[in-house]
This record gives sequence, structure tokens and C-alpha cells, in this order.
Amino acid sequence: MTHKHRGHVPKSVLDLVVCASLIENTTNQAALCRTCEVLGVNRLILPAPDVSWEFRKISASAQRWQPLEYCPPEQLGQWLAQQNGYVRVALTVGGSVQTLTDYMFPAKTLLILGRELTGIPADIAAMCDVTLTIPQYGRVESLNVQTAGAIAIYEYNRQWRSSN
Repeated sequence: MTHKHRGHVPKSVLDLVVCASLIENTTNQAALCRTCEVLGVNRLILPAPDVSWEFRKISASAQRWQPLEYCPPEQLGQWLAQQNGYVRVALTVGGSVQTLTDYMFPAKTLLILGRELTGIPADIAAMCDVTLTIPQYGRVESLNVQTAGAIAIYEYNRQWRSSN
């Protein structure tokens, strides 16, 4: 499927927030931090600050430039309810959901990533406006969460930034 280019859109209008509050693994958090910084994500939401050597090493110092905020998983529902003006997009595995390749991201998108093993809890998924999945063709059940997040962030940028 080909996507229509959106014409000139001021970069100030673009607002992608990636919520990784449910991600527990330091390696995945740090890799997402690096990806978000490289791909121009406005804000990355993590469960808690991590100043460990492992995080700093994997993020390649991206935490110095990537705007970070923190929301513990148990407060995620309340935090999501406060994020007005965003389309809440849950990235999940399969089911009766829309595919990433068929979705046109709004300029103000809040991308929610799930836990490594269990995904997005039902109460959080119910708060989302859209549920997306990445088409998969192999035998492995799912992608690593940070890889899936990177693919979705890249697709947002491809749609919005490629024509600017």
C-alpha cells in the first residue's frame, strides 16, 4: 500500500510520545531511548529513572538529549487519562487489530508499548483509540518490544517527515 504524502507540515506540529512505562528490561529501555533520540521522538516515558552503567552504555548517551519522563506501571492508567489531545495507539501482537502498514498516524500520537512477555494489560488497552500490529511472516510469535517500537516510530517518521 502506498501512503499519501501529507504536504508541508511544520515540525512543531509533530508530536510523537512513546510510552514504555510497562517495559521492565533495562536493555530494552536503553535501546528504546537510543532509538527515540535518533528518530526525533518528543518524549519517552519510562517506568523509573535508570542511571545504571548498563543503561548508559546501551543508550549510547542518548539519555542526555532525549526528553524523558517517568510513570510507574501502576500509575499508567491515570497518566494516560491526563494526556489530552493525543491519539492513543497500542502496539500489540495479532488479534483483530489494524496493521501498521495500513494505518495513517495522526501528528499527535501517543504510542503505547507493552510488557515483554504479557503485552498491554486489558484495562490499558481499553483506554487506547487504536490497536496496531506489525505484520509478521515467520514462525516466532513476536518481535522484541524495542524492535517493534522502533519499526512503529520509523513508520510515523516515514509518513510525517519524509515529505518535509
